[in-house]
Amino acid sequence: MIYFPRGLIGLEDKREYVLLKIQDDSPFILLQSLEDPSLGLLVVDPYAFVPDYNVKLESAEKKILQIENIRQVAVVVTVTIPHDKPDETTLNLSGPIIINSEARMGMQVPQLEAGYPTQYRLKGENV
Repeated sequence: MIYFPRGLIGLEDKREYVLLKIQDDSPFILLQSLEDPSLGLLVVDPYAFVPDYNVKLESAEKKILQIENIRQVAVVVTVTIPHDKPDETTLNLSGPIIINSEARMGMQVPQLEAGYPTQYRLKGENV
């Protein structure tokens, strides 16, 4: 289980999640709410698609997440796949989810200063 002390943006009341593999060969993972079985977010490791992606964490965020070293940190971003339009799949690079895999704590950390898009298209133009 991963505990999100502040919930996720727009889902502040849901704080307990698990990561579930979708398929062995898929880069996509389901961030499934334990409190609401109908709530699951598709996420992915952004570095598989944007190798130079850079997330900044403030010291307060590191403290909340109990981060002591970089090896504890996993970064995922939400994925949107429009119905019947997989070519328009996007990643939300402006709102990464940071997980301390050892402490099992998570937090969504907006990257407003970095200028990353909320809809980074895997193919074609970015919005």
